[in-house]
Amino acid sequence: MVKTLKWFAVFFTAMTLATAIFGYFLYNKLSADLPDVKTLHNVQYQTPLSIYSKDNLLIAQFGEKKRTPIDIAEVPQQLINAFIAAEDDSFYEHPGVDFKGLLRAGLQLALTGKKKQGGSTITMQVTRNFLLSSEKTYTRKLKEIMLALKIEHEYPKNKILELYLNQIFMGHRAYGVAAAAQVYYGKPLSELSLAEYAMIAGLPKAPSTYNPITNEARAIERRNYVLHRMLELNQITQQEYEDASRQPSTARLQSVSPEISALYLAEMVRQKIFELYGEQAYTSGFKVYTTINGALQTTANQALVNTLHAYDERHGYRHSNISKGNHISDLPIIGDTLPATILRIQNNLATAKLQDGTLIEIPWENIKWAGNSIGSILRSGDIIRVRQLQNNTWALTQVPEAEGAFVSLNPANGAILALTGGFDFFRNKYNRVTQSKRQPGSGFKPIIYTTALEQGYTAASLINDAPIVIDNPGQETEWRPENYSKKFYGPTSIRSAITHSINIISIRLLKEMGIEKAVATALRFGFTEEQIPKTLSLALGSGYASPLQMARVYATFANGGFLVKPYFIERIESNEGEIIYQAKPKTACPSCDSSQELNRNYAPRIITPQICFLMNSLLRDVVQHGTATDAKILGRQDLAGKTGTTNEQRDAWFNGYTQSNVATAWVGFDDFSPLGNRETGGVAALPMWIEFMRVALKDTPETPLEAPEGIVKAFINPETGLLTASANKNGIWEFFQADRVPTSYTSGDSTTDSDQSAEKTTEDLF
Repeated sequence: MVKTLKWFAVFFTAMTLATAIFGYFLYNKLSADLPDVKTLHNVQYQTPLSIYSKDNLLIAQFGEKKRTPIDIAEVPQQLINAFIAAEDDSFYEHPGVDFKGLLRAGLQLALTGKKKQGGSTITMQVTRNFLLSSEKTYTRKLKEIMLALKIEHEYPKNKILELYLNQIFMGHRAYGVAAAAQVYYGKPLSELSLAEYAMIAGLPKAPSTYNPITNEARAIERRNYVLHRMLELNQITQQEYEDASRQPSTARLQSVSPEISALYLAEMVRQKIFELYGEQAYTSGFKVYTTINGALQTTANQALVNTLHAYDERHGYRHSNISKGNHISDLPIIGDTLPATILRIQNNLATAKLQDGTLIEIPWENIKWAGNSIGSILRSGDIIRVRQLQNNTWALTQVPEAEGAFVSLNPANGAILALTGGFDFFRNKYNRVTQSKRQPGSGFKPIIYTTALEQGYTAASLINDAPIVIDNPGQETEWRPENYSKKFYGPTSIRSAITHSINIISIRLLKEMGIEKAVATALRFGFTEEQIPKTLSLALGSGYASPLQMARVYATFANGGFLVKPYFIERIESNEGEIIYQAKPKTACPSCDSSQELNRNYAPRIITPQICFLMNSLLRDVVQHGTATDAKILGRQDLAGKTGTTNEQRDAWFNGYTQSNVATAWVGFDDFSPLGNRETGGVAALPMWIEFMRVALKDTPETPLEAPEGIVKAFINPETGLLTASANKNGIWEFFQADRVPTSYTSGDSTTDSDQSAEKTTEDLF
């Protein structure tokens, strides 16, 4: 017996020593492989890319993980209590490891041979989430214990809890408690109830099983367990427990709703940020503040939609019954058009039901565009599309087949104020503002006339508007260009030609000057060689450009003659609020002298103040007397711009501006089909511009046209372009560069005292 005891003692001692030695070597081996817990001092949470307007309105978010990191001081105490009760009630007492809990889990394994969830403290979960993988092995568990002890030695309890509450997965791509509050309740943490705190605290155990969206019954069961644990720990009263446990689930899956719609611009930002930062763009929590003005963006969206619907309605109802082969629940919402089912028609009033069951009424006033009588258009049971008008009434509609684009810039620095690249981003992500290559048509003519003024022509110069035949090299037939009116007007001044967009004048002018001179001007305005045909068709805008490029061209006339570069990112902030990029655009400086303009902060001047003034005078006449007179409804004298209509009305444009805002509107078909008879820029595109500018220019004072030094006003005979006597009732005042003012009189117009007449018929404007 004694020998047996001695043998057992020796064996036990040997085994203990062997275990100690093994444990020592295992500890050293594991320690060598452990990550450094000090890295948690600089945790970078994976948070989405957020894009905002200049006025801090959310436009979009990109990134798989929804997360809003918060400081522990911002977490309500009752939510902390709920997590402590649910996950680790001895959190503030243990050293990072709950040895009693581990012992219980070990005994369970020894007795049943099965692993049982349990024994992991909040600190150990932090270790697993930040420093280790989620594999379930004994080695990883040992590492987890060792790291938990180190973390507790390195960090205070509240820091550990903060890490946990920001990192833990809560289901539906939500990470952290702040994100969970938004995803399930659409509210900040401070506005949640006790029952909602307990619901959130119950999620980490099994986010899919106890999710209130996918399994409400199990979620309530888990929530009530958390509430009961809080009661046992004296964190809530009996009454609070009973009230909260009786509450129904209030969770509803929430989405982060943009505060303004600017999806085409958001995609431009996303591409740019990805280009700069790669995949980390979606996880680093960058906040990008754009140049977009929220109110103007909303206005631009509505203006484009209204303009396309107006065009579509002018061309009739297509009577395509969209119910064929479809159920209303399967039909998408496209733009502002919603599927609806006609229930009944009575007394020129149609009653319909939307997809969500809402009943609406459509008055005849909002249907009559489609036909002569309501009965010939609609029948009970028809599935149609409807839209809600700005006066809140409902209207029969259809998805427009034509497309549009609109962009607005600050002409002083090129900041994009509003941008919409089509009717519905989700239907077609093609951004027509930046990606399209369309003929600018007559919108290009100001380039021709700028060149002419620089070459010595004046606003009073006469060009013969008469038929012209041009040989087309390589073509069997000659080119016989026409005016839109099909008429010819004889000798016509440059002012009248641009005001009324007379094609023959710009062609003859280009022919007289030489194509190479106009090409050189176009290159100064930012066009490239490949965009500009080296033929006389250039006079009619036969090259190509995007709406953004056309807005840039007209910004030069608006800002005093400077070529600004459009931009859309104002600044980028890190997740911590540090500014990591700030735009520094080169700006126009119309009041600077030539030496100051050389300063690198200023955009390059590409036309002189005198030429810019003359072009402004001409382009204002387009609105007051020419092809864009519909814009006079805005009641302003400082509007300027140019319509553009291409061959067979395949493109309709209006490029217009004031000193504070330049905007381009375009309408056309993506497949280049004709828009139809009389669908000119002034008819199809100008209404979009007018609707936008009505808001953009509200409360903005008019800007008078002030002549720079070197501009002279002279009284001329418009039929000859020469001076005339002040008594001539047909005479007009015209602007000239001082060295190009006429010096002679029209035969029969001058008085006997020519010196006296000259004094009366010329006037310096500086």
